[in-house]
This record gives sequence, C-alpha cells and structure tokens, in this order.
Amino acid sequence: MNSPVIVVAGPTASGKSAFALALAREFQGAVINADSMQLYKELRVLTARPGEAAMNQAPHFLYGTLSAADPASAGRWRGLALQAIAEARAAKLLPIVVGGTGLYLSALMRGLSPIPPVPAAVRRAAAALHATLGGAKFRAELMKRDPETAERLKPGDTQRLIRAYEVAEATGRPLSAWQAEPGEAAPFRFFSVLLMPPKAALDAAIDARFLGMMQAGALDEARRIAALGPDPALPALKALGVPALLAHLKGLISRDKAVAAAQAASRRYAKRQATWFRHQFQADLTISAQYSERLLPEIFAKIRRFLLTR
Repeated sequence: MNSPVIVVAGPTASGKSAFALALAREFQGAVINADSMQLYKELRVLTARPGEAAMNQAPHFLYGTLSAADPASAGRWRGLALQAIAEARAAKLLPIVVGGTGLYLSALMRGLSPIPPVPAAVRRAAAALHATLGGAKFRAELMKRDPETAERLKPGDTQRLIRAYEVAEATGRPLSAWQAEPGEAAPFRFFSVLLMPPKAALDAAIDARFLGMMQAGALDEARRIAALGPDPALPALKALGVPALLAHLKGLISRDKAVAAAQAASRRYAKRQATWFRHQFQADLTISAQYSERLLPEIFAKIRRFLLTR
C-alpha cells in the first residue's frame, strides 16, 4: 500500500487544529486526532477540541471518542487511527493526522513494540502504589525491575513511571527490553509538517488560550471530571489545567492562582513537547512560526508535489 497520509505535529497551542482544517478544506481531507486527551469526551474545553463550526467544514475522527473512565494507550489509539484512515480513504478523502502526542505519532509512523496487554488489576495496583510511595520512592522500586527505564525518567514522570512498572510486573520483563524490539510501521506514505513557534510566542498563545478556556466553562468541566472519582490512574485527572482547577474547587488555592498554575503547567508541557519533536521527530517540513494563513500557499505547494509523487 502506498497511499498518502499527512501528519501535522507540534506543541500545544501552536495552531495545529486550524492548520489541519485548512489542509482538509484545500485537499478534500479528513482530520484524525492524535492528541491523547482530545480522545476523551469529557475534555472538550480544557483540550481546545475543535468546535461544531470546524467539524462541519470537514470530517473529524477520534475527537471525544472515549470515556475518560476508559483510558487509552498508544497501541489502542493506533488501532483506532488505522481504522479512521481506512474510513477516510474509502470515502476518497485525504487522511490528515494531527496532534501533539509524540508517542501516538511514533506508534503510527514507526510502529510499536509488541508489548502484551497489561491486566486492569495490575494497572490499578501500580497506580495505587505510586500514590502511596510518591514519585521518588516509586522510581526506586522501578529501578529494581527496570533500571534502564528508571534511569532516564524523573520522579515527576508519573505516567511513564507507572507504565514501566506495570509492564515489568505483568510480563516479568522490563519495558526497555520490549521497546528494543522493532515494531511494524503503518503501510502509508507520510508527509509530516511540524509547527515549532518561538518560545515567547508560544507561551503567550498558551496563556491567552487558557484565559479563553476559563471563559468557555473550564471550571465547570473540571467539576464534572472530578465526579469521575479519585482513581489516580485516570489520565483525564492529570490533563493540563485539571489538577490546578480541582485544587481551586477544593478550596486549596484561589481562582487566580489556579489559572496561573494551569498556564505554567501548560508552558512546561509545551517545552517538553518541543524537546521531543526536536530530537525524536524527523519532519518533512518544519515551520518555525505560529500557524497563520499566510503560510498556506508555500505549504500547499509542497503537499501538492508530495501527492503527485509515486
């Protein structure tokens, strides 16, 4: 199979969704989500999910698809994405995969190591142990089971620490050993565009966007997420902005401090994303600017050349 797929990547608030929609309008495409949090139906405002107006302009897949009580994984998303790509192609639409979750994009483009599924009971036990021990002591426990992975993770890398621990517990084999096995890349021709705005511009966009989220009902959305329960394994409870807003709802911090904390967490996350993309993602075209319509003619020309290439 040699069919084309466009990939739009970049840190949060870089303008990926608007850019992907512009591509979909120009090339008769379908937009396929590769953002781990935009998968969850409960996280509409706090993930800046495309609104009804955008979704009416082009088909959109994998937005608000899962319940936050039903956590996704890179492997599960990859299966859903392959299905969405097949549906888009059957409708004679160009698949446009867009998101900032590097592991998801890597899983699609490079393949995943063949790690067996981890039983839910093991996942819950690992998350509970982390909640009891805290990041540093939990990392020390992981060091006994998977020193290679533990060495490159920090105590604050909660999700990745828990993932490595649960894989070692469930399979009796370190995650690092599984990851050393090659995966199977998806059978498509990819053309990837990476949006990498300057830090100052991106930070300003992040801060402004979160203020807009607050006006659009982010606090009420956080309140509904809190009703899901206290399970620390639920990724939605750690989505950008959620921990700070939950702390405000509990009366622990003021609204202004919650907003500032959420903005700061988002800026730190964008910095980590940018670092990952610089070192782990080989884009066909890198745009060192925030998305703007003025960039489209040059990008459209490059994509047309790609689509004409066999």
